[in-house]
Amino acid sequence: MNTITITFKDNSTKEFPINTTVSEVASMYETRMKHPILGARLNNEIVSLNYKLTKDAKIDFIDYTDPYGYRMYQGGLKFIYEVAIKELYDNTEVRFWHSVPKGIMTEIVSEKNLIKDDLLKIKQKMQEIITANLKIEKLNVLSKDAIKYYEINGQYEKSKNVHNTNDEIVTLYRLKKYFNYFYTELPLETSKITQFELVYLGKNKIVLVYPSISDEEESPEYVHYDNIIDTFERGEEWLKIMGVPYLSDVNDRISSNRIQSLIKSNELVFNENIYTVAKTIHEKKDVKVVLISGPSSTGKTTTAKRLTSYLETFGYEPIILSVDDFFKDRSETPKLPNGKLDFESLNAIDLELFNKTLNDLISQKEVVLPRYNFITGKKEQQEKTFFLKENGIILIEGLHCLNDELTPNIERKYKFKIYLSPFIPLAIDRHNYVSTVDLRLLRRMVRDNRDRGADVRKTIEDWQLVRAGEENYIFPYIHQADVVINTAYVFEVGVLKVYAEPLLYSVRADSPYYEEARRLLKSLKNFYPIPSEYISSDSILREFIG
Repeated sequence: MNTITITFKDNSTKEFPINTTVSEVASMYETRMKHPILGARLNNEIVSLNYKLTKDAKIDFIDYTDPYGYRMYQGGLKFIYEVAIKELYDNTEVRFWHSVPKGIMTEIVSEKNLIKDDLLKIKQKMQEIITANLKIEKLNVLSKDAIKYYEINGQYEKSKNVHNTNDEIVTLYRLKKYFNYFYTELPLETSKITQFELVYLGKNKIVLVYPSISDEEESPEYVHYDNIIDTFERGEEWLKIMGVPYLSDVNDRISSNRIQSLIKSNELVFNENIYTVAKTIHEKKDVKVVLISGPSSTGKTTTAKRLTSYLETFGYEPIILSVDDFFKDRSETPKLPNGKLDFESLNAIDLELFNKTLNDLISQKEVVLPRYNFITGKKEQQEKTFFLKENGIILIEGLHCLNDELTPNIERKYKFKIYLSPFIPLAIDRHNYVSTVDLRLLRRMVRDNRDRGADVRKTIEDWQLVRAGEENYIFPYIHQADVVINTAYVFEVGVLKVYAEPLLYSVRADSPYYEEARRLLKSLKNFYPIPSEYISSDSILREFIG
């Protein structure tokens, strides 16, 4: 048999000679795509364009509007950026520190102090590399050879990572004479990168801005959030003080039985941050309502409880409201255009009941708070009544708390707004960092499986809808926050790994979520496991692991 049959997304079929590459098939399909094809999903497995087809298969081409294609695009853009800078400036190191809204925070480590004119040079050099349509070559090398290569080049954290994963083969990528590795497939050619922007922040720090996954025509405008940048920088500085700037350093602590002291120190830092916020609220005097917002799985519930404890030390008697308890019954939940329930929208909240309850509390009336049952999809009334005392203060936690449409009857001066997110500052190495988004996804799948009986495939399926809701209903309001709190622990992925791995291994190859599960499993290989017995009973992590 010298031919194979390929089935496309629209269920049409076509025969091709055996060993035809995905790229050759894609060239016939490219005109149907709005953006360049970066790779393909072949029977639920992500493959690169140079993959050879040897048997009948179903193929779905991906561009940067696909979550996996988005990561491929970012990886290719990072590599082009690194090569452009190294070709422009001798004895220069490029570092990718962490994500920021719409981009990546980078630093140029060099004796040269960049000025804004350098930004234009870098951008032009990047465009030259893109226009030249250079090959990005994928290489499979022995791990021992990769370790030697990184040690010779002084990248010891990378050599340790390769050693710790215990793989015999390591995938590297080459562009021109430069080598690097990434935790995703890369595009085959530089011309696949069509949109990007650079924003100079001073002190040799540049934000690399990439296009939006929401399929906008141009790269989104970068919005600078000082509080978020400051939060990451404080975290990075603390890691340096603790001697654990890289993941391999945390793994060394685990293997030498010294992780418990790091866990305790990290908890103390978090508690100190919460105390500082409580003190700030107390000093403002006018605050009646504290609004705590953040994306999914940021620890809003635990943070609200911890803040309550510290406010009590200043003489307050707080009451906590969860916006989630005011969800409309599932039969009344609004729907998305595709027919799925839209739990992320403000319209999913029973705003009339919420604001009546809030107004009654402020008016010092007794109220009965609802409790939303996520299994039955209905509100249930609690037996206990609540009453706000003279020294009372209301804490509200929920997705929409930064949006004044949630609390339209309360003047701004009486509100104190807090934005939470697990801004984990830990770098895997100088070119790769721990993804805040992946961290939240791991937290959510562990919690949803434990508390809400959700299958991990359901969590992965819903995740893109959750992310879209965050883009629409949280991120536009970050600038209204009075303070940003980092709810990440430097050690926590090692704890979550123990719970997440069995869930991810349960996703079978015939599932459309198989590739995402395998991607997360691959990333978890870098982390040594940490037993949950080391985690205190009041830690934010307990909100997820129980």
